[in-house]
Amino acid sequence: MTARVYLCAVLLCLSGCWSSTEAAPGRNFTVVDHCPGKLMVVPSSRGCVSDRDCTGGHRCCVFDCGAVCVPPAFTKPGVCPRRKFGAGVCAEYCVNDSDCPNNEKCCSNGCGHECIAPYTVKPGRCALPKGTPMCAEYCYHDGQCPAEQKCCPTTCGHACSEPC
Repeated sequence: MTARVYLCAVLLCLSGCWSSTEAAPGRNFTVVDHCPGKLMVVPSSRGCVSDRDCTGGHRCCVFDCGAVCVPPAFTKPGVCPRRKFGAGVCAEYCVNDSDCPNNEKCCSNGCGHECIAPYTVKPGRCALPKGTPMCAEYCYHDGQCPAEQKCCPTTCGHACSEPC
């Protein structure tokens, strides 16, 4: 990597270089580590071809200014909550889950991204919807249901039920 490209990477660090490898937002999976979506730190190496060229557990990640060694980003377990109405603040408060404290995830708020406590997703699948005496939302996510029960759709809302 030339000094000019490295300088570009460092200067664009302030405005944020986008990575060519981004995790799909809103998916329920845990990745030990991956390349960050934006270059937000000064790279630890001027250039690399693979992760073996990097030290200190850093990853060789490709940004718009070339490949550099950077600390990896982490995807935390859980699922970003669905927006119930409207849009949130149109600002980017985070880029990856690594930017968020504790167990919070970097989630879309309808316009930008912010750190939000994730929904809990329990194992198993919901059975076909069953009728309920009232149309109501008894739960919004699995974390609101006891033991192994999941928040499953009914014919008119959602309720906790045993997974199949």
